[in-house]
Amino acid sequence: MTRPYSCDLREAAAAAVLVDGMSCREAAKLFRVSVSSVVRWTQLKRNKGNCGPRPMGGRRRIILLSERAWVQARLAAEPDLTVRALRAELLARGVSVSYGAVWAFLQAERLSFKKKSVRSRAGTPGRGAQAAPLAALPGPH
Repeated sequence: MTRPYSCDLREAAAAAVLVDGMSCREAAKLFRVSVSSVVRWTQLKRNKGNCGPRPMGGRRRIILLSERAWVQARLAAEPDLTVRALRAELLARGVSVSYGAVWAFLQAERLSFKKKSVRSRAGTPGRGAQAAPLAALPGPH
C-alpha cells in the first residue's frame, strides 16, 4: 500500500474548498489529486475538524492467548502434533482459528512443532541402490 498524502496537502485542498469557495473539481485540478480525495478531505475537515490520515499498519493481537496453557500442555503431551492437527483440536474445543493464527501463536511463543506428519523422510544422496550404467541395461542402445 502506498503512503497517504501529507497533512499539508490535505489541509490546503480542504481549505481551498471550505474557505476559498473553490469547487472540489477545481481544487483537485489545482493540487493534482483525485476529486474523490478532495471530497473526502473536505468532509473530514467539516465533520471532525481534521483531515489527517488514519494510522497505518500496527500489530495484530494474538487471538490464542486465552488458550495458551492448553496449547502448551497439548504440545508437551504430544510433541509430534502438526499445526493442522492442533487447529483441528482447537476447533473441536470450540475455538475457531485459522492455520495462520495457530502458526503465528506458536512462533510468538517460540514453541517447536513439526510441519508434516510423521512419515519416512528422504535420505541423504548416495543411500540406497545406484542407477545401473546404460550398457548394463537390456535392450537396444
